[in-house]
Amino acid sequence: MADGVLTAETGEGGSGTRGLTYPFGDTPGFGEAVTVAPGVLWMRLSMPISLNHINVYAIEDGAGWVLIDTGLNIPDSRERWEAMLAGPLGGRPVTRVICTHMHPDHIGLAGWLCERFGVALTMTRLEYVTGRMLLADTGQPAPESGALHYRAAGWDAAQIETYRREFGQFGRAVAPLPAGYVRMREGDRLSIGGHDWRVVIGEGHSPEHACLWRETDGVVLGGDQILPRISSNVSVWPTEPDADPLGDWLDSLERMKGILPHDGLILPSHGEPFQGVQARLDALIRGHRTALKRLEKTLRQPKRAVDVFGALFARPVGDGVRGMATGEAIAHLNYLLQRGRVSRTRDADGVDWWTMIEQGEAA
Repeated sequence: MADGVLTAETGEGGSGTRGLTYPFGDTPGFGEAVTVAPGVLWMRLSMPISLNHINVYAIEDGAGWVLIDTGLNIPDSRERWEAMLAGPLGGRPVTRVICTHMHPDHIGLAGWLCERFGVALTMTRLEYVTGRMLLADTGQPAPESGALHYRAAGWDAAQIETYRREFGQFGRAVAPLPAGYVRMREGDRLSIGGHDWRVVIGEGHSPEHACLWRETDGVVLGGDQILPRISSNVSVWPTEPDADPLGDWLDSLERMKGILPHDGLILPSHGEPFQGVQARLDALIRGHRTALKRLEKTLRQPKRAVDVFGALFARPVGDGVRGMATGEAIAHLNYLLQRGRVSRTRDADGVDWWTMIEQGEAA
C-alpha cells in the first residue's frame, strides 16, 4: 500500500462524477506547475503502482512557499522535487511543510524537505503519531495478532506468510520524520501568504485527515478526503480490529456537505482539480450505501470477509491490493455489525463467518 486508495472502484462512489467540472486542461509534467488559484501551484509526482501519481501543491508565503504533501521517498520523486524547486518555485525557500495525512505518498519526503530547508512539519496529532508508530515497525517481525486477524478474514497460509514477509515495509517509502511537529486541529486557521486557511478534519480513510479551506475564495486542499474519480480506501487494520472507520467516513462526508462551499475549487491528491463538491460528496456517500445494500444481500448465507469482494469492488482483487480489499470489506462488515444488522461467528479454525440478521431476529 502506497496510499491507501483502493484502485478497484467501490460501488458508485468511484464513478459518480456527474455534476463535476474540471477547469484545467493538461496535467503538469516533469518539473512543471500549473497555477490553479491565486498564489497556488499544482504539481505532480509519479508513483510506481497502478495509482501512478500524487498531486502536491505549493502556496506562496511571502518570499517563499508552503508545500502541501511530499510524495514517496523514492529517487524519482526527489528528482522531480529538484526540478520543481529550481523551476516553477524559482529557487525560493520553503517556509513550511504541511501533510494532510500519514500515508507514505503524502509524508514520504516530509523529513527530507524539512531537514533541507530547516522548517517545521505541520500535521494533525493522530496522523503524526500514527506515522511515527508505523515507522517504528520497520524491520520488526509481524505480530501474531496480525496473522490471526487475516486468518479470521479467510486468508490462506500462503497469503498470511506474505503478510509476515511484507510487514514493516512502511519505512521503505518514508524518510525519517522530524522528531517534533506543529499540530493543527479542527477549526484552526493557518496564515499563509496573508490569507487564512481553515482546517477541516475528516476521518475514516486515515485517523485525522486535514483538509485546508481558503474561505475568501473557496479553494479547498482536499487531500484524499474528496477525490473526483475514485473512492478513498476505508479499512480496518489489525491494530484496531473492531474499529468502525466507515461510520467515521460517512459522518465526515455528511459534515463536510454542511461546511464546504458549493462553488469551491477542490484540489485533490489524485485526479484533477474540480468543482462540484456537493455532487461528489453525495456520490461518495451513495456509493457506500449502495455497496452496503449489496453486501446485505450477499450475507443471506454465511460468508467470510474474502467472500464479499464481489459485492464491494468492480474489479477482481489481486495480490497487490488484497490487504486493502480485506480491510475495506471488514470496514463494511463492522459497520453492519455495530448497527445490529449482521452477526459474526468464529469457527474452530479461527475464521469469522458473517450472516445477515433477518428483521425481528435477535442479534
